[in-house]
Amino acid sequence: MATVMVVDDSKTVRSYHGSILKDLGVEVLEAENGMEALEKSLDNNVDLYLVDVNMPVMDGYSFVSELRKQPARRFTPVIMITTQMEATDKLEAFKVGANLFETKPIKPDALKGYLQLLLKV
Repeated sequence: MATVMVVDDSKTVRSYHGSILKDLGVEVLEAENGMEALEKSLDNNVDLYLVDVNMPVMDGYSFVSELRKQPARRFTPVIMITTQMEATDKLEAFKVGANLFETKPIKPDALKGYLQLLLKV
């Protein structure tokens, strides 16, 4: 079973993404910010990360940058899902190592398609 970590400071967003993922039979881990996500990543094998940009403690860009420094997680897929819609936001996401960039709210069919593409679920 695949494991996806939803990293977002909004409980509503974590629940929304979590419900889509659980319907696909995916195990879901949650983190409220990048620092918590890094800590949870040490104890869990995560197959994909869904990451917000604007969060307290550690933002999404910093989280992905730190994640990519870990050899075991250098190639783990990351989808940035955010309200940030400027081209510079998308460029920054790709610079730090995100694989995909989407704006909120992501449509369930799009998320399912990404999971099928990246995780073969």
